[in-house]
Amino acid sequence: MEITDEKLLALCDKFGKRALVWRRKFTGLLPEVQHRRLYERRGCSSIFEFAAKTAGLSEEQVRRALNLERSFADKPALHALLVDGRVSVNKLARVASIATTGNEAELAERVRILPQAALETFVRDERISEERKGLLQPLFGAESVRAHDLKFSESTTRRLLELQRKGIDVDALLTQFLDSREEKITEQKTSLSGHQATSRKVPVAIVRLLKEEYGRECAVPTMPSAFQSPTVMILTSWRHCVRNITNWHTWQISVTG
Repeated sequence: MEITDEKLLALCDKFGKRALVWRRKFTGLLPEVQHRRLYERRGCSSIFEFAAKTAGLSEEQVRRALNLERSFADKPALHALLVDGRVSVNKLARVASIATTGNEAELAERVRILPQAALETFVRDERISEERKGLLQPLFGAESVRAHDLKFSESTTRRLLELQRKGIDVDALLTQFLDSREEKITEQKTSLSGHQATSRKVPVAIVRLLKEEYGRECAVPTMPSAFQSPTVMILTSWRHCVRNITNWHTWQISVTG
């Protein structure tokens, strides 16, 4: 290549910066693509496959964008920065743990003008200031635990509190776990979608899937209460549990074994 070292490096800088800009803009589109399930039009089974094939994004990068979109649902200034691709997802993730509806406009401005290192320092100082003023709420307040009957062991609660103390977004962490669980169940449903009913006995794999998805609840919310119990699950149609699957007989199965 007939080009000087300086010009070659200049081209790398030029195209590298452009690539980062378009990558941010693409990432900002992913939450809406997910909402509309448009990845299916490209023959992809998930938003993760779509992002990997289209722009080479990792699953972690996609999850971060989706989690931020949920976190910023009530924070329009930060939400706009994400979906418009004006700043990187990494910078937005830095302020997610301290963002509120009251300070999100100021944080959006900080994210836009501060470099990464300065932003990290700002977030750290803000967190220390809030801790000193006693503004940080407990991870699991007594009121919320009573209201939702959440049951955590002392060990689990201690570990979550320690993560929060380190500035890790525990809500995003739990959301990622729940999303991963739902995706696993969806994949299992897809793998079972071709199963044909040959008898009135429900396959073991399906029983296990129902247990994992519904736990002790009835799989059919509209089932009369007389039939809804921790030991009995009624399926009037398999489409209640697996999308696009029909022609299943009525089943009554024990889920205690």
